[in-house]
Amino acid sequence: MTTWPSIYLQDSNSPLMEQLIFFHDHIMMILMMIVTTVSYIIIMLIFNINTDRNMLEGQMIELIWTVTPAMTLFFIATPSLRLLYLMDEINNPMMTTKAMGHQWYWTYEYSDFDDTEFDSYMINSENNNFRLLDVDNRMVLPSNTFIRMIVTSMDVIHSWTLPSTGVKIDGTPGRLNQASLMLNRNGLIYGQCSEICGTNHSFMPIVVESVPINNFIKWMMK
Repeated sequence: MTTWPSIYLQDSNSPLMEQLIFFHDHIMMILMMIVTTVSYIIIMLIFNINTDRNMLEGQMIELIWTVTPAMTLFFIATPSLRLLYLMDEINNPMMTTKAMGHQWYWTYEYSDFDDTEFDSYMINSENNNFRLLDVDNRMVLPSNTFIRMIVTSMDVIHSWTLPSTGVKIDGTPGRLNQASLMLNRNGLIYGQCSEICGTNHSFMPIVVESVPINNFIKWMMK
């Protein structure tokens, strides 16, 4: 979970988020190279007082400033498209869960386990909990398990978001949106609704408890 002085991305809790962080670092390296090159050219042009009035064209220079941006875009687009298709790929999930957004709480459904369903409301911050982040009923999911997450809404548009997993799924009334989810660490994962859904938009947090699969089965048997 991020804290108030943090300027970095959250620690990843899923393989997808690890790939997103790697892609972010890859893009930042390319951007630093572009900024350095452009800054050097601008400074050189400012302080260079020599001119060549007989030079009317430079085919090599034109070739360089045409090919270089094209190659740069190629190195950006290739991993970007790979990640784009990876995020939408859902093959043989081990379980399916469903989140339904309401104004202003979440309902979770485990249709693979006798239609287990419960509501999740934000609790007050007087019990030494994280302010505006803790809930009365956490969503429990097994770690190291390929999960299909389905999100919808019962009223207005919501967004089920867990930043440390790289998952952000819009909940639209009358529509089912899905995404893949795999949690590679045990613990609590915090998120919030990321779509302005009304007056109490900031008061519908998301808490996922990632546990070993044996503990998850015991929890479902209760």
